[in-house]
Amino acid sequence: MKHKFYLLFLAAFMLLGLQCTAMAAAQTAKPNIVILATGGTIAGSAASDTATTGYKAGALGIDQLINAVPEIKNYANITGEQICSIDSKDMTNDIWIKLADRVNALLAKPNVDGVVITHGTDTLEETAFFLNLVVNSNKPVVMVGAMRPATAISADGPMNLLDAVRVAADKAAFGKGVLVVMNDEINGARDVTKTNTTNVATFKSPGFGVLGYINGGVPEFYQQSLRRHTVNSEFRGEHLTSLPDVKVVYGTANDDSLFIDAAIKAGVKGIVYAGTGNGSIHKNAEKALAKASAQGIVVVRCSRVGSGAVVPAEASYAKEHFIDSDTLNPQKARILLQLALTKTHNLSAIQKMFKEY
Repeated sequence: MKHKFYLLFLAAFMLLGLQCTAMAAAQTAKPNIVILATGGTIAGSAASDTATTGYKAGALGIDQLINAVPEIKNYANITGEQICSIDSKDMTNDIWIKLADRVNALLAKPNVDGVVITHGTDTLEETAFFLNLVVNSNKPVVMVGAMRPATAISADGPMNLLDAVRVAADKAAFGKGVLVVMNDEINGARDVTKTNTTNVATFKSPGFGVLGYINGGVPEFYQQSLRRHTVNSEFRGEHLTSLPDVKVVYGTANDDSLFIDAAIKAGVKGIVYAGTGNGSIHKNAEKALAKASAQGIVVVRCSRVGSGAVVPAEASYAKEHFIDSDTLNPQKARILLQLALTKTHNLSAIQKMFKEY
């Protein structure tokens, strides 16, 4: 009997040991992160190591980017895919749709814990906001770029990529929406914008501030966006084949109807007017926008100022059924309007979207 009891005790002890070992392994296992490359300055190559302009964007492939920063493998199991190799000024709707479909497909896999996307900085904020609205997952999606090409003496890309992987591998990034990680800062896709043509500290979130920082190599979050995104977005997981044509018209002194008339003639579905001040519209432009609205083209009032909300103003704007953009800048208002028009042309419903996203 004693011998039998001993064997039972030994079996239970071994089972407990195996369970503890499995738990420890699960706790120490590195997450699986996929890096999707689209080109940009972070993969750029210049003629000399002192050149920070005039380089060829997207010259380096995903394997070269990964191999240049071997430290990222200390934080995650890394695989990479090349989506495209472009200068981000040449970003297209088709690439957005392809990228969104791939991100959604990857994040639906149980063995993928997050995605990092390398991207040129010119349109990085636009791609980030588009993905913020269509990604159907709470898993981290982190956008990263660089302001200096990979061949520069003080290239910022390698450290930015390392930090992006650190954030994507961090459980605290779960549910935060699409993030932009550059220059030791973590910004949210909705509010971040490029504010300087060449400085490495170009990405800021005017009026709202960063969501967090990389402190000594450790991601730390201090706040998060309260606007709808990812799994709470009505656009999440959509299998889009195209996006409605929406143009941005920039308001100035001595404005006229030239570009608005051209947009109407071209058959656009929406116009975002980047007005002065609180989305103010020159009287000459307002007549043309009222004409567009009367023809079923959705008109959104935005501001060229750079921060602050566009709120109801002149009574004529409401009478002419113009949408107020809230705090979205013109380029992001365009994206939200494009997606809104895939769902509805009801102006009240679209205005509600601009209050929620």
